[in-house]
Amino acid sequence: MLSRFAGVSMATASYNRIAGQSVERLAALSDGIFAVAMTLLVLDLRLPAAQAVHSERDLWRGIVTAAPQLLMYLMSFITLGIFWVGQQTQLNHLSRAHRSLAWIHLLFLFFVTLMPFSTKLLAEFITYRLALLVYWLNILLLGVALYLSWNCAIRFKLVKADIAPEISVAIKRRMVIAQALYAFGALLCIFSTYWSIAFIVLVQLYYAIAPRFWRRDVRE
Repeated sequence: MLSRFAGVSMATASYNRIAGQSVERLAALSDGIFAVAMTLLVLDLRLPAAQAVHSERDLWRGIVTAAPQLLMYLMSFITLGIFWVGQQTQLNHLSRAHRSLAWIHLLFLFFVTLMPFSTKLLAEFITYRLALLVYWLNILLLGVALYLSWNCAIRFKLVKADIAPEISVAIKRRMVIAQALYAFGALLCIFSTYWSIAFIVLVQLYYAIAPRFWRRDVRE
């Protein structure tokens, strides 16, 4: 019995050493899930009801009514875009993957699939603080999972040998600062959820555009 148990333990240990080592397969899965999540965002957009539109003014009123949904779609699309770039940055610096890294990354992708839900919730209840906090929590969990993923890569020495130490520091610093800014934006819902949304959009625009001009030394 003991020998059989020892054999099973050795087989499990051997499997754990070889499982989930393909960075390419992990990147392919990530691309697919991000694509689906981004597509689901646009499927939640609704046109004005045809029976309620009888003039140009009615159509314009319907478009204005749909503005919160359009804003949430734009904000979430940029959010997913930023996190897609972030996880691609990490994967591009890995020489191989690891079973633990694969599961952390799957956790990250799980939070990606929740983005359409938190987006729709905020779009439907844009003036409610709880809806805003759920949306922010989704962003927070994405950031935490991505941070854990990079720490796991460092711990198991999965990064490429030629990576400069300052690159690793820059990746961590970028994630921490971004999450701090998102948290501040969520805190603004004390005054108004619109303040929170406006600040979060500004943070996203900064991270999507500013690095091209001011942080050319850190490749995304």
